[in-house]
Amino acid sequence: MDCIFCAIAAGEASAHRVFDDGTTVAFLDARPLFPGHVLVVPRRHAQTLTDLPEAEVGPFFARVRLVTGAVERAMAAAGSFVAANNRVSQSVPHFHVHVVPRNPKDGLRGFFWPRHRYASDGEAAQVAARVRAALEADRG
Repeated sequence: MDCIFCAIAAGEASAHRVFDDGTTVAFLDARPLFPGHVLVVPRRHAQTLTDLPEAEVGPFFARVRLVTGAVERAMAAAGSFVAANNRVSQSVPHFHVHVVPRNPKDGLRGFFWPRHRYASDGEAAQVAARVRAALEADRG
């Protein structure tokens, strides 16, 4: 498998690492939105969040939390944008979380895509019911 993030995790490709342990590797994004933009990746290959074994989700996100705090402090940021894509818009097919330092009036406008309200409360209720049903099916 040719996965640049796996190569970085294995030390076979260079990156500006900021964190590395048995669970997670974090490194500067090569094309940052702002200086200090970090990618946090699970050391073991998982294409999406849903591919990451359940037992690894908590430890992974504990590291995301740790890195987020460090990025905010290191970059003297007022806050941060923490996000991940699953398949769509995922530039590298290895699950990763973006940690981007943010400040008021930094030029980013909310999310990177247009947001819309539901047409009605009824439509929102129907969508919520579909998600609840899918969750119930997953619980078996």
